[in-house]
Amino acid sequence: MSSSTIRQQTNPNRPPSPKASFRQGVIKVAGGTVLSLSLLTSSIVAGGLVGLAISFRNLPDVRSLNNYAPPETTYIYDIKGRLLSRLHEEANREVITLDYMSPELKRAVLAIEDSHFYYHHGINLTSIARALWVNYKSGGVVEGASTITMQLVKNIFLSTDRTFNRKLSEAVLSLRVEQVFDKDKILEMYLNNIYWGHNNYGAQTAAESYFNKPASELNLAESALMAGLIQAPETYSPFVNYSKSKQRQAMVLDRMRDLGWISAQKAEAAKKEPLGIGKPTAWQNSKLPYVTDTVMEELEDKFGQEVTLKGGMRIQTSVDYYLQLKAKESVEKGYRNLRQWGISAKDLQVALVAVDPRTHFIKAIVGGVDYNKSQLNRATQSRRQPGSSFKPFVYYTAFASGKFTPDSIVNDNPVSFRDGKNTYSPKNYGGNYKGPMPIRTALIQSRNVPAVIIGSKVGVSKVIEICRRIGIKSPLQAVTSLPLGAGDVTPLEMAGAYATFANNGWYSKPTAIVRITDSLGNVLLDNTPKPQLVLDPWATANLTAVLQGVITSGTGRAAKIDRPAAGKTGTTDSERNVWFVGYVPQLATAVWVGDDANRTLGRGVTGGGNAAPIWRDFMKQAMANEPIKHFSTTSKFPRPKVQKKGN
Repeated sequence: MSSSTIRQQTNPNRPPSPKASFRQGVIKVAGGTVLSLSLLTSSIVAGGLVGLAISFRNLPDVRSLNNYAPPETTYIYDIKGRLLSRLHEEANREVITLDYMSPELKRAVLAIEDSHFYYHHGINLTSIARALWVNYKSGGVVEGASTITMQLVKNIFLSTDRTFNRKLSEAVLSLRVEQVFDKDKILEMYLNNIYWGHNNYGAQTAAESYFNKPASELNLAESALMAGLIQAPETYSPFVNYSKSKQRQAMVLDRMRDLGWISAQKAEAAKKEPLGIGKPTAWQNSKLPYVTDTVMEELEDKFGQEVTLKGGMRIQTSVDYYLQLKAKESVEKGYRNLRQWGISAKDLQVALVAVDPRTHFIKAIVGGVDYNKSQLNRATQSRRQPGSSFKPFVYYTAFASGKFTPDSIVNDNPVSFRDGKNTYSPKNYGGNYKGPMPIRTALIQSRNVPAVIIGSKVGVSKVIEICRRIGIKSPLQAVTSLPLGAGDVTPLEMAGAYATFANNGWYSKPTAIVRITDSLGNVLLDNTPKPQLVLDPWATANLTAVLQGVITSGTGRAAKIDRPAAGKTGTTDSERNVWFVGYVPQLATAVWVGDDANRTLGRGVTGGGNAAPIWRDFMKQAMANEPIKHFSTTSKFPRPKVQKKGN
């Protein structure tokens, strides 16, 4: 498409109406216009800056844009050095010519980023004045003052420091770029270079990610939404916040209307047009996509988005490729069995996380049944009520207080508690009561009333404190029903917490990254475990002994794997979430089953009957070549002293 065609599309021949003249940068003044004055002023300023350019001989040669190469590739490996994924900016960018970009997209981008692009020489005083006016009228930062040429040279050649020297360099380089390249080429480089969110660089990959179509086929509504992303891609991403994305789209359409580039009718129609949002495609070629996503979450948290996306890292993960495949197979097999069993929930999902208790390294992580259909990593991003799988935290707290042992008697009888202004009366699953019983029996049989009674005696705030020690960061409220799992947690948090029980109270922060180096071998991150003893070993050993009974003779019998194992079932009210979390000395694994919309799974669905078999299937494969190990006994550790009030 020629520059003359672009000019016709972005600047209609007919003069704009006086009513919209200021927003279009055109005001009739004594036979001339502000635009004409601006062009004259820009030319004068441009001439002055060309003179100043002599002082900037050390600036990059803008002709190098002809051979511009993207940053280095980042490689992700499993624990044994098998390549899992390449993270490379160029791999996520398909460079296309301006002719293969939708005219609607070019107009939308120019409207919101630089509507005078085809009239200035790299810098534009009118754009500065217009930005000040638009931002003042909107009450916020709606439009920036940088031209597209200035944004291009800043992204490629300069730092983001807000200094006078940098801005002056940016202006000089912009003038040089405009001397070397024509306008269409500059716009083409810009649209291929900018970041559109979710690791999409360039209009082509962004269009394919957001709308499942090439950039050449984008319509007005889609183009306006994409143009709106440029200012803050993750903030306005429809994958993150669709409502905010639509609000930003409306700003772009209003700007195009005010410029006279589209009619008011077209603007309103585009605002109402439903959008077929696609899905992030940046990591679709990863061999283990849930592992890659988990690693990316950690990388952005530790290094920030910019460093992560520029790449150049060599990342050794803690995941074993073949163990991850076994975890994926167990999840898929479990899903099929659940469907055959009769669970018809529309958005039925399964998540699994396995953590090595000795290091707290993540060994396998599956965030859903089919990554191609849903990229949500439920293992790390979805918080759900854990039901009775939360009870071990309560009973550990009781044992650690020194006031209780597994043989302490607790009453399983109707009871009521004052919870704020309300009365809370816990009930057992099935509605029956069995009277006085040892704590051991109450936990093995997963009785609800005893758990609430013990929780009230040790204090739910103390239980929350224990949860924080072993890595549960999700919000938990100190309510009477907390012992029954009245709080939302992630499968990763549960696996990490139970891994601390498996390691007799020693805790490290769970991670999927062992080590990171740069391309020269310099160590950027070393996650060698630095475990801390955060739980009482005697109380932990007692808890583990009781949780072994859950599998041998309690609600978790479906989790038997022919070796010492401990664990706990979890089933929430109305069977919305079911869990099994368990461990052997070498591995702790959490399995969650639920519906994405939190709908009920159906009467009779339980953690013991439906999540435990998935846990068993995975653990039998994971431990097939591992020696049988036994848990530490309570005789090895001194019993904790009774904690006095206030301690």
